[in-house]
Amino acid sequence: MTEPEVWLTGPVDGVPSYLQPAAHALLQARAEVSALAPSVDPTVLWRRKGTASAGFHLLHLAGALDRLFTYARDERLNDAQKAAARAEADDHPELDAAALVKIVSDAVDRALIQLRTTDPATLLDGRRIGRAGLPSTVIGCLFHGAEHSTRHAGQFISTVKIFQGLEA
Repeated sequence: MTEPEVWLTGPVDGVPSYLQPAAHALLQARAEVSALAPSVDPTVLWRRKGTASAGFHLLHLAGALDRLFTYARDERLNDAQKAAARAEADDHPELDAAALVKIVSDAVDRALIQLRTTDPATLLDGRRIGRAGLPSTVIGCLFHGAEHSTRHAGQFISTVKIFQGLEA
């Protein structure tokens, strides 16, 4: 029998009730990435064929999660975050599957700490996103970070399966 999806395993310790769906989504994304990535050959991780590489999806998952949660804290991006965002689209053959899983896992761990320490009374507080200062809220940043992570975990899985199928 397979394990149930994370959202069916009960509350995540210490996470406020309103933020449980975000925590579940992040844990599910990490579980799915961790289950597949170790079996992926490095050539598949960084292969492109008119699309983003599978490795990009994992770097972007972690980087975008960090950036969105930074905005939720009402902070601006620092130079290292900006440089990392620019570098996400590059190939990084020095990063194998284990390194990418660690990057994703560490980003999820940091996000869970932030979810646990977010005061539910601030969830509707306004936040400004990016250079244009587009409007959002704390909860908007947190939930978009979680849903964006699940999207890129799925794109990672699909990209790997397509490229592995092409090599078969």
